[in-house]
Amino acid sequence: MLDEKRHWFQKIEKIVGRIFSFLPFYPNDYTRFSVFLAFFSFYFLTQKKIILSLFFFSISAFCDFVDGAIARYKNIPTKKGAYLDTICDRYVEGFLLLGMIFLPLPKVIFPANFWIFLILFGGMMTTYAKAAAKEKELVFLELKGGLLSRGERIILLIISLLLGIFNFLWMSYFLVFIAILTNITALQRIYSALKKSQN
Repeated sequence: MLDEKRHWFQKIEKIVGRIFSFLPFYPNDYTRFSVFLAFFSFYFLTQKKIILSLFFFSISAFCDFVDGAIARYKNIPTKKGAYLDTICDRYVEGFLLLGMIFLPLPKVIFPANFWIFLILFGGMMTTYAKAAAKEKELVFLELKGGLLSRGERIILLIISLLLGIFNFLWMSYFLVFIAILTNITALQRIYSALKKSQN
């Protein structure tokens, strides 16, 4: 959904790109920073310190936004950078979701770990459905769209941490919500690839 309304964020992206382009860091540096910060988010979740985890994960997500903003502002996007960004994105989400396993989250129909796994699985399938469609030449343009792109998923995960500060049951219900939407998105991408296939 955010992919379809990207023009809304272009002005903000230009401002961020302009501001951070003066710092002595390259886009790939911010990509690496995002993983480093996500690890701290994971660590603090294992210690049940959700506020600190939320702080580090939010900065990690912002660094992920900054890397693309700088690359586009300076007009220096590279295939290597795009590849590194995609790989690091998976680690960032993985660290957060792995950390959530250590929280005493109450059961909602199934244990919380089941829903956490579904979020991780759905996120990976959403990405893989897009990559596989292009690799197998079902489509020639990158698949986008669906209920929940990565940007929206990250925002919802941040909200889940916010809820966890006040009530673990609220957090559990919200994770169920994210898990369902994430896997619906994966199915939407798969359906879209098959529908657009020329074979």
